[in-house]
Amino acid sequence: MSAWPGTEEEARTAQDALRSRLIVGGGPAQPATVAGLDVAYHEDGERLAAAVVVLDTADLRVRDTAVVRGKAAFPYVPGLFAFREVPALLEALDKLSVRPEVLICDGHGLAHPRRFGLACHLGVLTGLPSYGVGKTPLIGTWEQPDDRRGARADLVDAGETVGAVLRTRQGVKPVFVSVGHRMDLDGACGLTLRLASRFRLPETTRLADRACRDALR
Repeated sequence: MSAWPGTEEEARTAQDALRSRLIVGGGPAQPATVAGLDVAYHEDGERLAAAVVVLDTADLRVRDTAVVRGKAAFPYVPGLFAFREVPALLEALDKLSVRPEVLICDGHGLAHPRRFGLACHLGVLTGLPSYGVGKTPLIGTWEQPDDRRGARADLVDAGETVGAVLRTRQGVKPVFVSVGHRMDLDGACGLTLRLASRFRLPETTRLADRACRDALR
């Protein structure tokens, strides 16, 4: 993108153009590295810190971390939230010395009102396989999955399956997984379970959340 959108109309036009480049499906069967991406905001709602933490999937060892401080690049508009965060996250990705094979966003992919959430946006712009793991749903209806690790249910919006409601631990709330770019839902759910061996959220999300919050202190 040559210029970052400055108006809602420009952002929707850019979003539509990027969505036409989205590839759903595929993804590496056994990625060696994965990255968690998250953004924390200052109490003023404009200043932010964006973090990317790269993990080795074999032992969950941190391979690389990059944090960028800045300001939101776009006003808060429902359905266009990614435009606030993407520039800072791209800058953080550029600072990495280890290029991850998969991006895992604290947010959503297809489970978005315009079918183009943060995970889709970053995946298309970087060309990397990507998906989102959300703590709460943005859209859709679902049945509660069974109370056992690995149980899942479809997340459905307007008759379309846009993600999965995945139980990562027995007795805790599920998470909401949706694919972004060059990733299939089964692969995204399997990788999420692999990364969430001890807690509800995958280690990618937990460590990126900690890194960006620490940067704001």
